Amino acid sequence: SRRLYKLRNYQRAIVIYWRNNYHCIMAIRASLLRSTQFYFTRSATARPSQLIVFQAVRSFTCSGAGCLWKDAPHFRRSTVPHPLAEQVDQMIHGSYNLPHPIWTKEELESVEITHMEPKTKVDKLAYYAVRSLRGMFDLFSGYSWGKLFGSLDESKWLRRIIFLETVAGVPGMVAAMTRHLQSLRKMRRDHGWIHTLLEEAENERMHLLTALDLKAPSLFFRLCVITSQGMFLTAFWASYLASPRFCHRFVGYLEEEAVKTYTHCIECIDDGSLKMWANMAAPPIAKKYWNLEDGAMMRDVILVIRADEAHHRMVNHTLSTIGSTDSNPYIEPGQK
Repeated sequence: SRRLYKLRNYQRAIVIYWRNNYHCIMAIRASLLRSTQFYFTRSATARPSQLIVFQAVRSFTCSGAGCLWKDAPHFRRSTVPHPLAEQVDQMIHGSYNLPHPIWTKEELESVEITHMEPKTKVDKLAYYAVRSLRGMFDLFSGYSWGKLFGSLDESKWLRRIIFLETVAGVPGMVAAMTRHLQSLRKMRRDHGWIHTLLEEAENERMHLLTALDLKAPSLFFRLCVITSQGMFLTAFWASYLASPRFCHRFVGYLEEEAVKTYTHCIECIDDGSLKMWANMAAPPIAKKYWNLEDGAMMRDVILVIRADEAHHRMVNHTLSTIGSTDSNPYIEPGQK
């Protein structure tokens, strides 16, 4: 009975407090509602999380007497469409990728294996470094033996592609970060290099995500990726500080090898060695990123990846040839 008496006293105290401060509470609630509504309806860049907060505040301020929106139930059960619902849907489901080239069928089929002959000592150093790394990786990964005996299947190809793309996405980001910090430190313009390098890094990452849509790497594979990425990132960053020309030439020769690899993959699909990929539809992530047709197949995905690598080959050889303070000739977003 004593506990019940205390509970009733608490209830009476709450009721008395509410009655005495009713007008003050209503004024604060209305002010909060108006300021929140003004901000989120006027802001063209409101994030989805902010709109959810607005809905929650609106629901809270509509509980009880004096509600400004009497027909607005709790936001989780609301049947009234929000005025910004269409913009939120576009923000959630829209594309946030950087501009990148969209290839035609003629361009995809016309990609060729090319090679820039090394002329200077820097070019030769970059070329033989790439050749040495490729030889060791082909031997370590079993690609050389698989190519010799014709035992490369879809699983082995995916393992190779995933590993290579985890490394290929490093140079563009490291170079862009280095030039960005250099521009801040020296207080001068970058002349358009950063955007192209970031576009290259994201493009390589999309190659990786496309392959990951088909195969889940093992724990041991992930550990190998972490180790190789740490070693390569440190070495490439130190090299870029010393000689950006060497690094871009290195990437150019690296992309030459990538074009050779993907050309061999296409040949394997065409000669029937990869029967599963010959009849497999393109992953949805690839269709969206490269604007592929609804009936696109896995061969089409390899074609666009090869075209991307050929484009990176040309861009990095060009950036290595011109001076580091010259304007980027690929300044236009998604320029081919």
